[in-house]
Amino acid sequence: MEIPSELKYTKDHEWIRIEGDLATVGITDFAQGELGDIVYVEVETVEESLEREEVFGTVEAVKTVSDLFLPLSGEIIEFNEALEDAPETVNSDPYGEGWMIKIKIQNSDEVSDLLTDQQYKELIGA
Repeated sequence: MEIPSELKYTKDHEWIRIEGDLATVGITDFAQGELGDIVYVEVETVEESLEREEVFGTVEAVKTVSDLFLPLSGEIIEFNEALEDAPETVNSDPYGEGWMIKIKIQNSDEVSDLLTDQQYKELIGA
Protein backbone atom coordinates (compact mmCIF):
# COMPACT_ATOMS: atom_id res chain seq x y z
CA MET A 1 0.00 0.00 0.00
CA GLU A 2 1.35 3.37 -1.03
CA ILE A 3 1.26 6.47 1.21
CA PRO A 4 3.39 9.21 -0.42
CA SER A 5 5.22 11.37 2.14
CA GLU A 6 4.83 14.62 0.16
CA LEU A 7 1.02 14.58 0.46
CA LYS A 8 -1.33 15.48 3.32
CA TYR A 9 -4.23 13.26 4.41
CA THR A 10 -7.59 13.35 6.18
CA LYS A 11 -9.24 10.94 8.61
CA ASP A 12 -11.82 10.39 5.84
CA HIS A 13 -9.09 8.91 3.57
CA GLU A 14 -8.65 11.78 1.12
CA TRP A 15 -5.18 12.90 0.04
CA ILE A 16 -4.23 16.50 -0.77
CA ARG A 17 -1.36 17.85 -2.86
CA ILE A 18 -0.92 21.56 -2.09
CA GLU A 19 0.72 23.89 -4.61
CA GLY A 20 0.46 27.51 -3.48
CA ASP A 21 -3.24 28.32 -3.05
CA LEU A 22 -4.34 25.36 -5.20
CA ALA A 23 -4.88 21.81 -4.00
CA THR A 24 -5.46 18.55 -5.85
CA VAL A 25 -7.63 16.01 -4.01
CA GLY A 26 -8.29 12.30 -4.39
CA ILE A 27 -8.83 9.21 -2.25
CA THR A 28 -5.99 7.19 -0.78
CA ASP A 29 -4.69 3.83 -1.89
CA PHE A 30 -6.11 2.42 1.37
CA ALA A 31 -9.56 3.86 0.61
CA GLN A 32 -9.73 2.53 -2.95
CA GLY A 33 -8.64 -0.87 -1.68
CA GLU A 34 -11.39 -0.88 0.96
CA LEU A 35 -14.03 0.24 -1.56
CA GLY A 36 -13.11 -2.31 -4.20
CA ASP A 37 -13.74 -1.84 -7.92
CA ILE A 38 -14.82 1.77 -8.49
CA VAL A 39 -17.50 2.09 -11.17
CA TYR A 40 -18.55 5.76 -10.91
CA VAL A 41 -17.28 9.07 -9.52
CA GLU A 42 -19.78 11.91 -9.22
CA VAL A 43 -18.84 15.52 -8.51
CA GLU A 44 -21.53 18.14 -9.15
CA THR A 45 -19.96 20.91 -7.07
CA VAL A 46 -17.58 22.45 -9.63
CA GLU A 47 -17.52 26.27 -9.34
CA GLU A 48 -19.03 26.02 -5.84
CA SER A 49 -17.34 27.18 -2.65
CA LEU A 50 -17.68 24.69 0.18
CA GLU A 51 -16.51 24.52 3.78
CA ARG A 52 -14.02 21.94 4.99
CA GLU A 53 -15.61 18.51 5.58
CA GLU A 54 -18.67 19.27 3.40
CA VAL A 55 -19.57 16.56 0.88
CA PHE A 56 -18.25 17.46 -2.59
CA GLY A 57 -19.22 14.25 -4.38
CA THR A 58 -19.56 10.50 -4.19
CA VAL A 59 -17.61 7.49 -5.31
CA GLU A 60 -19.51 4.35 -6.23
CA ALA A 61 -17.98 0.90 -6.03
CA VAL A 62 -19.56 -2.42 -6.96
CA LYS A 63 -20.96 -2.94 -3.45
CA THR A 64 -21.18 0.53 -1.89
CA VAL A 65 -21.45 4.30 -2.37
CA SER A 66 -19.25 6.57 -0.29
CA ASP A 67 -19.37 10.34 0.24
CA LEU A 68 -16.31 12.43 -0.56
CA PHE A 69 -15.45 15.14 1.99
CA LEU A 70 -13.64 18.37 1.16
CA PRO A 71 -10.35 18.45 3.11
CA LEU A 72 -10.00 22.26 3.02
CA SER A 73 -12.48 25.11 2.58
CA GLY A 74 -12.37 26.44 -0.95
CA GLU A 75 -13.82 26.72 -4.41
CA ILE A 76 -13.87 23.58 -6.53
CA ILE A 77 -12.35 24.73 -9.79
CA GLU A 78 -11.92 21.47 -11.69
CA PHE A 79 -13.17 17.88 -11.83
CA ASN A 80 -11.06 15.15 -13.42
CA GLU A 81 -13.42 14.46 -16.32
CA ALA A 82 -11.33 11.47 -17.43
CA LEU A 83 -12.96 9.61 -14.51
CA GLU A 84 -16.34 9.80 -16.26
CA ASP A 85 -15.13 7.29 -18.87
CA ALA A 86 -12.57 5.47 -16.71
CA PRO A 87 -13.51 5.57 -12.99
CA GLU A 88 -11.34 2.49 -12.42
CA THR A 89 -8.31 4.81 -12.74
CA VAL A 90 -8.93 5.65 -9.07
CA ASN A 91 -8.13 1.99 -8.30
CA SER A 92 -5.08 1.71 -10.55
CA ASP A 93 -3.48 5.15 -9.94
CA PRO A 94 -5.08 6.85 -6.91
CA TYR A 95 -2.29 9.44 -6.46
CA GLY A 96 -1.76 10.20 -10.15
CA GLU A 97 -4.29 10.01 -12.97
CA GLY A 98 -6.99 9.04 -10.44
CA TRP A 99 -7.15 12.50 -8.83
CA MET A 100 -10.70 13.81 -8.41
CA ILE A 101 -10.85 17.58 -7.97
CA LYS A 102 -8.78 20.74 -7.78
CA ILE A 103 -9.69 23.47 -5.32
CA LYS A 104 -8.68 27.07 -4.71
CA ILE A 105 -7.89 27.14 -0.99
CA GLN A 106 -9.76 29.82 0.98
CA ASN A 107 -8.22 29.32 4.43
CA SER A 108 -4.59 28.21 4.48
CA ASP A 109 -4.72 27.92 8.30
CA GLU A 110 -6.70 24.68 7.84
CA VAL A 111 -3.66 22.98 6.28
CA SER A 112 -2.13 22.51 9.75
CA ASP A 113 -5.13 20.31 10.69
CA LEU A 114 -4.35 17.77 7.96
CA LEU A 115 -2.51 14.53 8.70
CA THR A 116 1.08 13.80 7.71
CA ASP A 117 1.90 10.49 6.04
CA GLN A 118 3.09 9.14 9.43
CA GLN A 119 -0.13 10.21 11.19
CA TYR A 120 -2.21 8.65 8.40
CA LYS A 121 -0.23 5.38 8.64
CA GLU A 122 -1.03 5.30 12.38
CA LEU A 123 -4.72 5.96 11.64
CA ILE A 124 -5.01 2.96 9.31
CA GLY A 125 -2.63 0.75 11.26
CA ALA A 126 -0.01 0.54 8.52
